[in-house]
Amino acid sequence: MGMFLDNYGFLMVAIIQQALLGMSLWYPLMAGQLSLASIGFYSLGGYIAAIMGTSPLFAAWRETLGAALYPVEWLIAMLASCLLGLLVGIPALRLRGIYLALATIAFVQVLNVVVLVLDVTGGAVGLFGIPQPFEKRIGYLWFFGPLLIVMLIFSWRLTRTVAGRSFMAIREDELAAQAMGISTTFEKVRAFVIGCGLAGVVGAMSAPFLNTWNARQSSFDASVACLAYVLIGGARSIWGPLLGAILLVALPEVLRPLKDARLIMNGIVLVVACIYLPQGIAGLLASLRRKASGVA
Repeated sequence: MGMFLDNYGFLMVAIIQQALLGMSLWYPLMAGQLSLASIGFYSLGGYIAAIMGTSPLFAAWRETLGAALYPVEWLIAMLASCLLGLLVGIPALRLRGIYLALATIAFVQVLNVVVLVLDVTGGAVGLFGIPQPFEKRIGYLWFFGPLLIVMLIFSWRLTRTVAGRSFMAIREDELAAQAMGISTTFEKVRAFVIGCGLAGVVGAMSAPFLNTWNARQSSFDASVACLAYVLIGGARSIWGPLLGAILLVALPEVLRPLKDARLIMNGIVLVVACIYLPQGIAGLLASLRRKASGVA
């Protein structure tokens, strides 16, 4: 068991980390908004944790708070991400569809340029030597595991509240939702800000996990990967981001014996999933469950 955790501990934590990032995109999608901004807030949260963990400006904080500095970093990252998400979301969410996606990609690129020119973020090199709270990577399950459980419960509850039903009403038909008295702008911004706050916390947790932080953490490829977790897993299920992350993060490792051919197999699996699973893996499982119940 110990050898298994040593070999696959990083992969297990990475799956949960990526699932949480996917969930940060799931909330805007729940309100029908195609946003790719989460990776920018993930980067922001990571920089906040990396700066607080390495900068001499926060040496007194580190000495005074000790291990309690980590939750402080998460809280600051969440608040900063929510505030910036509010400032970005109010004008950006006037756009729809691909135009909103392009606007959020532009925001991430602007954020990347800003961190590249600042000394405090380490410029293009980034920040290294971020303090490690655990000796082994598997220890980070204590960070990401409880957060995943909390967010799954939160998402489940959200789908049964007025806010969650408003999100889904906007997704199905925004004009009809307006006619029913739903403040669509407010609800879309609320869904967007929830995702921003979660992405910021995940970034703050990820900085010590990866031990280094730079602008590559918020690349366009990372944004597309997060979106793929949700779409492949199932955009209409709270389990979708987790199922998508399990498949897309674990698959390259499972296919590693195939060497370079694994990239081809990985691509084939993605294409097949996109064509034959329009509701994602969660939709397939729900369909199989309904059929099983009918047979019974």
